[in-house]
Amino acid sequence: MTRPVLVTGADGFIGSHLAETLVRSGEKVRAFVLYNSFNSWGWLDQAPREIRDSIEVISGDIRDPYRVREAVKGCDAVLHLAALIAIPYSYHAPQSYVDTNVTGTLNVLQAARDFDVRRVLHTSTSEVYGTAQFVPITEQHPLQAQSPYAATKVAADQLAHSFHASFGLPVVTVRPFNTYGPRQSARAVIPTIISQIGAGERTIRLGAMTPTRDFNYVADTAAAFVAALRSTAGAGEVVNFGSNFEISVGDTARLIAKLMDADVAFVSDEARIRPAGSEVERLWADNTKAREMFGWQPQYGGGEGFARGLRETIAWFSDPANLGTYKTGIYNV
Repeated sequence: MTRPVLVTGADGFIGSHLAETLVRSGEKVRAFVLYNSFNSWGWLDQAPREIRDSIEVISGDIRDPYRVREAVKGCDAVLHLAALIAIPYSYHAPQSYVDTNVTGTLNVLQAARDFDVRRVLHTSTSEVYGTAQFVPITEQHPLQAQSPYAATKVAADQLAHSFHASFGLPVVTVRPFNTYGPRQSARAVIPTIISQIGAGERTIRLGAMTPTRDFNYVADTAAAFVAALRSTAGAGEVVNFGSNFEISVGDTARLIAKLMDADVAFVSDEARIRPAGSEVERLWADNTKAREMFGWQPQYGGGEGFARGLRETIAWFSDPANLGTYKTGIYNV
């Protein structure tokens, strides 16, 4: 491919893994990262030098249409991951979520349309489904935003669909369920368990432990993006990326403790509990469409695959150089 593939949010957890995967698979990659005075490329700074040297990095802000246009110009495809994703913080700063997730997505869609981009992958989230009304959750499940974050993602998804319906933009909305793995923020449940145990805590503070999730190892999520990128199917459609495996937060915590050989107690921390009407109680993905449309299926699926992904995540967090970047004693919304 002579023209680059743009990854927005390439400095983040999933975005950095995706950028690396794309380089290793032979793609020419342009990375859009959040401008900052430290000249930090986020998690891309942790990538092997040969990977970093292969990526064209553009610093900017997804909320700025002019800088987004510069990033999109000349690209063959856009994989749009840039977003604010922390649910608890969306309770405190909803306007910033509208600006980043809705206006930022509009900027990407408009630029992709103006520059005749061949394919756009717009990243949604399983949170738009809310608590499951039926399982496994197919793409036909009703949307019910139970947090300001989820509401902005519903709005962004609808914008993406409207650009396909109105202008023929070849945009696919991909909807990952709960991704985990190395580099994930400690605000997420799996890293917060591992990092607290790794730091020597024996009373592990969590939010609600009864909700269930469909966890996906980050390598699987990145592979799903690549499969969707290389397919010609799905324009104007929504596709779930999920493992089709459901487990509760409590059972996940106990499994991690077992894998880390840690004798710990788990307690619910009031500060980590979502408002009652905002908690998504159950998520379990039907991934049939991704398998049939893109030929993708998770390599870390089922109970065995989940345990294998957790072991790899634990190994990464167990490196003092990695664990030391986390403030395990502070709850970061």
